[in-house]
Amino acid sequence: MLSKRLEDHRNQMEVVALNQLVPNDHLVRKIEAAIDFDFIYPLVEGMYSTENGRPSVDPVVLIKMVLVQYLFGIRSMRQTIKEIETNVAYRWFLGYGFSEKIPHFSTFGKNYVRRFKDTDLFEQVFYRILKEAMEKGFVDPSVAFIDSTHVKASANKKKFDKKVVRVEARSYQAQLDEEINVDREEHGKKPFPPQEKEETKEIKVSTTDPESGYYVKDEREKSFAYSFHTACDANGFVLASHVTGANVHDSRIFTEILDTVMEKVAKPVAVAADAGYKTPHIAKYVTDLEILPVLPYSRPRTPKGYLKKSDFAFDEHYDCYICPEGQVLPYRTTTRDGYRQYASDPKQCQDCPLLSMCT
Repeated sequence: MLSKRLEDHRNQMEVVALNQLVPNDHLVRKIEAAIDFDFIYPLVEGMYSTENGRPSVDPVVLIKMVLVQYLFGIRSMRQTIKEIETNVAYRWFLGYGFSEKIPHFSTFGKNYVRRFKDTDLFEQVFYRILKEAMEKGFVDPSVAFIDSTHVKASANKKKFDKKVVRVEARSYQAQLDEEINVDREEHGKKPFPPQEKEETKEIKVSTTDPESGYYVKDEREKSFAYSFHTACDANGFVLASHVTGANVHDSRIFTEILDTVMEKVAKPVAVAADAGYKTPHIAKYVTDLEILPVLPYSRPRTPKGYLKKSDFAFDEHYDCYICPEGQVLPYRTTTRDGYRQYASDPKQCQDCPLLSMCT
C-alpha cells in the first residue's frame, strides 16, 4: 500500500550519545579497540612548546585525521574535514562531540610544514603499529616481496623544462671498479684508470610538479609520475616503502628497501622480486647477506636461427669457450662494465659451416 510520511522529525530533539550511533562492526571501532594511540605523545613532545603559545590541536587527532583520509579513500584533507563534520563514526573516532568544531583543513597543513615535515614521525607511527601487528602474529617477514607501481602526478605532460643533469653513479660503482681491475690484473691486463669525466643526460622536468619523473612505458603512455617502491609479506602487510620519481629504475632502490626491512622489521629468509630487479649486483648483494633471491627465469635473447650461449662449452681450467665446431675462444679482456669477452680467430672461422648462424 502506498503511504506518505506525514511527520517531519528533522527538528526533533532527542537525548542520545554519539557512542550509540556508531555500529559495533564499524572499522573505526576495531581500530580504536586494537591500538592505543597514546604512544604518539612522547614522539611529538619535542615538536611543541611546553610553556608558550596557545593550546594546540591534539596531535593524536591530527594523526587520526590522516588515518581517516587513507583508510576511507578520501582524496584530500579538505574533503576529509567535510566528511568528518557530517559522519558520526569519524567524529567518534576523533573524540569529538556533535556540536564541537572540527579543526580547519589548513590546520594539518600548517602543523605538517612547521612541525612534522622533514621528520620521521609518520614512519615511527607506522612501525609502532606494525610492531603490534607482528606481536599478534599477523605479520610474517620470513619472505619479503618487493615491487613498485607508478602513480600519475597531477601535472600536464606538455609543460616541462629540459635540463642537463649528471648521471648518478651506481652505489656499488667503487666496488665494481675494484673487482674489474683485480680481474684484469689476474689476466695480465692493465687496470683501468679512474674515470674523471662526468656522464650527463638530458631530462624533462615538470614545471608543475618538479619532484615527479617523466615516465615512458610505450609510445602511447607518457606522463609525469611517481614510483612507489614497496616491500610486503605474504599476508599483504607493508614492511617498507619508498617514493621516487618515475624515472628512477626499480633496481636502484632495491638495496635501500631491503636494508629498511632488515633494520625496522627483521631479516627475511628469502626475497622475491620481478625481472626489473634481476641484476648481477642485486643477486650478489642478496646472496652475500645469506638471503635466498627468488627472481624470474629469463629466456635467452638470441635471435631465432642463431647459436645460443649454451651451445658453447666453457672450460674453467683453461678459461676459454669452445664452439660446436671445436674452435677455442680464449679470454680477450674485461670491460669497464664488468663483462669478460671471449673471441675466436676470424681466420679459422671464415670457412666454418656454422658461420652464418654463429653469434
